[in-house]
Amino acid sequence: MDLSTLGTETRNERTADLDRMPVTELLSVMNDEDRTVALAVREALPEIGAAVEAITESLRRGGRLIYIGAGTSGRIGLLDAVECPPTFGTSPEQVVGLLSGGPGAFVLAVEGAEDEPTRAVADLDEIGVDDRDTVVGLAASGRTPYVVGGLRHAAGKGAVTVSVACNRDADVSRYADIPIEIPTGPEVLTGSTRLKAGTAEKMVCNMLSTASMVRLGKAYGNLMVDVKASNEKLVDRARRIVVQATGADPDTAADALRAADGHAKTAIVMLLAHCTAEEATRRLEKAGGDTRTAIGRP
Repeated sequence: MDLSTLGTETRNERTADLDRMPVTELLSVMNDEDRTVALAVREALPEIGAAVEAITESLRRGGRLIYIGAGTSGRIGLLDAVECPPTFGTSPEQVVGLLSGGPGAFVLAVEGAEDEPTRAVADLDEIGVDDRDTVVGLAASGRTPYVVGGLRHAAGKGAVTVSVACNRDADVSRYADIPIEIPTGPEVLTGSTRLKAGTAEKMVCNMLSTASMVRLGKAYGNLMVDVKASNEKLVDRARRIVVQATGADPDTAADALRAADGHAKTAIVMLLAHCTAEEATRRLEKAGGDTRTAIGRP
C-alpha cells in the first residue's frame, strides 16, 4: 500500500511554513486544527454507540474490554485501561490494554513491533481471549499489522471486534464487526499521528469506557460512585460524592463511608434507603450494582 495516499500522511497546506511561524501563530494553527477533531468524532457517533453496546454486553456476561494497538495508539488504549480501576472500581483484568512490544514499550518506543501480527496473536492468547470479550483495535493509519493480526485472531476466538482508524477505507475496518473511521486529515507536523489522530483515538476511548461503565451502573447521576478511595484526594472526593448524592452533611457522609468501608455507592444507598451497610450491599447485589434500583428510585 502507498502510505503517502493516507490522509494522516499527507502534508497540511496550512502549515507548510511551520518552521518559520512565530510561536503564537504556530499555537493558533494547532488549536484551529484540533478543533476539527471533535467534529470528526461526532460523525462516527452511531458506530461508537454500537461499540458501547457490545462492550457493555461483554462486561455484563463476565467478558472484558481489550484494547490492542502499537505506538501512540497502543499507549492511548493502555492509558484508558489503567484508569478504569480507580475511576470505576473495576478489577485490573476487566479492561485490558495490549501494547505491541509489551508494557515496556509505553516508555521506550519499540517501533518495529507494530509490523508483527503474530505478536498480537501471542498477546491475546496469553490473556485467554474468548467469545465473551470485545476487542478494540486502535490504529491511526488504519493498517497496522499488529492490530490486523489481533483483530483476525480475536474474531476467530468468537470475540466481538471493533476497529478505530483515522483514515477512510482502512484495512483494519475489514476485520472488525464494528468499524469506526474518523478521518482527521493531515497533521500539523506531517505524519505525526500523536497529534490530531491521537486526540481522536483518546476521545473515542473516553467514550467507549465511560459510556459502558455508566450503562453498567458505575455512575449515579454524573457522580463516580464506584471510585476507589485509595488516597487522600479520593477519600475527600468520595465524601463529597456522598454529600452531593444524598444532601447529607459532611460528618454524616463520612460516618456512612466508614461503615461502608469507603465505598461511596454503598454509603449512598445506606443514607437514601435508611438501611445498614450490610443491607445496602445486599440491595446493590440484587440490583446488579445500579444505585437507583437499590434505593428504590426510578
